[in-house]
Amino acid sequence: MSTIPKVTRAGDRRGAVWRGRRWRGPGARWRRGAAALAAGAVPALAFPAPSLWWLAYVALVPLIVLVRSAPDGRRAAVDGWLGGAGFMLAVHHWLLPSLHVFLVVLAALLGLLWVPWGWLVWRLLGGSPGPGAVAAALPLVPSAWLMAELVRSWQYLGGPWGLLGASQWQVAPALRLASVGGVWLLSFLLVAVNTALAALLTLARARTLAVGALALVVAAGAAVWLWVPAAPRGATLRVAVVQPGLIDRPADRFDRAVALTRELAGQRLDLVVWGESSIGFDLAHHPRQGRQLVALSRLLHTDLLVNVDAQGDGERGIAKTAVLVGPDGPTGPEYAKMRLVPFGEYIPLRSALGWATAFGKAAGVDGRRGHHQVVMDVGAARVGPLICFESAFPDMSRHLARMGAQVLVAQSSTSSFQDSWAPAQHASLAALRAAETWRPTVHATLTGISAVFDARGRPVGPRLGTRESAARVYPVPLSAGSSPYVRLGDWVPPAAVALLLAGAAYEGVAAVRRRRPREAGAPRRRPAVRSR
Repeated sequence: MSTIPKVTRAGDRRGAVWRGRRWRGPGARWRRGAAALAAGAVPALAFPAPSLWWLAYVALVPLIVLVRSAPDGRRAAVDGWLGGAGFMLAVHHWLLPSLHVFLVVLAALLGLLWVPWGWLVWRLLGGSPGPGAVAAALPLVPSAWLMAELVRSWQYLGGPWGLLGASQWQVAPALRLASVGGVWLLSFLLVAVNTALAALLTLARARTLAVGALALVVAAGAAVWLWVPAAPRGATLRVAVVQPGLIDRPADRFDRAVALTRELAGQRLDLVVWGESSIGFDLAHHPRQGRQLVALSRLLHTDLLVNVDAQGDGERGIAKTAVLVGPDGPTGPEYAKMRLVPFGEYIPLRSALGWATAFGKAAGVDGRRGHHQVVMDVGAARVGPLICFESAFPDMSRHLARMGAQVLVAQSSTSSFQDSWAPAQHASLAALRAAETWRPTVHATLTGISAVFDARGRPVGPRLGTRESAARVYPVPLSAGSSPYVRLGDWVPPAAVALLLAGAAYEGVAAVRRRRPREAGAPRRRPAVRSR
């Protein structure tokens, strides 16, 4: 870290020849920019629907190799920006029919978060870096990537959709790691592996160090698997998920859900869950439908968790509310969705960005937000509701676990993106939230994919696909205790910040030390003699 690397330095001959062939000529900048966009898009294939989870361990290598070959720090920053924009565009491509060209604008803006990451890759790995620079890159490059993920996870910037660590939702050792450090730990380790592989492939003098770093990651995963306990198993909760399917008219959708729920009569159930927007009208103004829900609860001898998507009296904007209905009517606290989908359910900074409504299906009117999370008592267990987009936020599920929720229930609907990757990717988040919190998670949707995962993130029973209209009962095993992640909280992001600050402090001290010998060796100037 003590000297700035130069790509023309002797000892990097192979890289210099490759750069000379590829990036010279009038179209070099455009070719390089296109390569950065394409390289940034590669990790999107690790997520569902392709679900090539193994690709996440090598997907960043092309981008890292490209960035380290930049002729200077400014070009490396541009490469980082374009790589981040390519990733954002690829992982959110299913929004294109709704946002059209505005999605490209958003991807370009969010891609700016990877500018520091690109510069840091070049700073530590560009040219022929020494062992110290490579050793520093192995924790600092993942830390810088994590900062980009953390900032864009702010709900007003789009939320944590497509965090790199979320691609490992079906890998048991990764889920065990998530119970310790959440999705943030998985992202950090994945970028660390990619960084070590890039060094292994391009830096001959750093191969021993890169292999050691890879061995360290494997050893850390093995240690967690051996020493961190898995979620203990408790009693079983019988939960029915009702998925009416793709039905446009709210009245027809409600009738279909009622018919499917009636088919569950005679089975022992502890809870029936309907998906997001399963009721598209205010129950206060539709007493007949309210009485139908009460009758269903009495017929099944259990509570129904439904979701109302409607305007209230004198209110502007729709609120999405989880309502628990028992044999005597609505019972317990209701939960109104707190974190809305940017541009889908509201426009951030509408006064400045309201023009987005001219493109696609951006929200014409901002939705109404809830103010606090709740836990509902269904008799056999305590349930923590989440609504759609909220299942992407690890802090919300962790907070519900701390509040005493024994089961997480995410009511969702991705009907606007029925034939895209969105339903599969959204369902996969439930596995991650379950593993992080040691709380089984029910992902109940309106039109699929509905799925249930136990407290270790493993699937419980077959899922309901996007072509199904059915009700299915899942035996959901409860779990006791709290995971390390629930107890410790988000400790990985502060640790990454501390690493970056330590690296900056070291570089600052080194710069001062380099300056002092130069100043000491400079000849003293004789003071000028003023003439009278």
